[in-house]
Amino acid sequence: MLLDWNEHRDELLGKVAEYSKLTPEFMKGLMRMDAGASATGHLSAKIHELIALAVAITTRCDGCISVHVKAAAKHGATREEIAEALAVAISLNTGAALTYTAHVLDAFDSLPQA
Repeated sequence: MLLDWNEHRDELLGKVAEYSKLTPEFMKGLMRMDAGASATGHLSAKIHELIALAVAITTRCDGCISVHVKAAAKHGATREEIAEALAVAISLNTGAALTYTAHVLDAFDSLPQA
């Protein structure tokens, strides 16, 4: 079954609000960190959201997807720009998997010889 992304986002934000009441100082710190990530102004809000979506698929975070896709659209990201950002993330993950093949082969080669 496909997610209802709007419902998912609203439910998630409600749960985050509940959590915020339990940990207000932590959430203030998190919000400061989030604000600090864009404080220099070198990247546009749209680029920040495209990066967030690329990270969201690499971390498999449905909540991140539901929140940041709405924000990306709000900041003018097109479907094509989102697709390109996702392609970069997919490509990087493929490269990382390829690079880690060396670890697997090294682990195999380090096994005691029979």
